[in-house]
Amino acid sequence: MRRVAETAKSVAHPTRIMILNELLSMDKCCVSKIEEILKKKQANISQHLSILKNAGLIDYEENGKLRCYYVKDRKTVKSLLNNLEKLTRR
Repeated sequence: MRRVAETAKSVAHPTRIMILNELLSMDKCCVSKIEEILKKKQANISQHLSILKNAGLIDYEENGKLRCYYVKDRKTVKSLLNNLEKLTRR
C-alpha cells in the first residue's frame, strides 16, 4: 500500500502531470527542452523529475552532460493519467 500511495503522491502536482504528458508525446526529452516547453526554471524541473524517477515512473539516459528522460512504462503511465482525468470529470 505504501508504494501505491507514493506513486499517487508523485502525480499529485500539475507540473509533474505536464512533464509526464510531454514525455509521453516523445521518446526522450532532455531537461533543457522540458524547461523550455513548460517555461519553468531548471531547478524546479529537476526537482519534479527526481520525484517522478523515485516513484519509478520515469528514468533517464546520460548523453555526455545531458540527461534525457523517458517514461519507463508508457502504456501504464498513459492509463494512469487517463484514469485520473476520468475521475476528475465526475
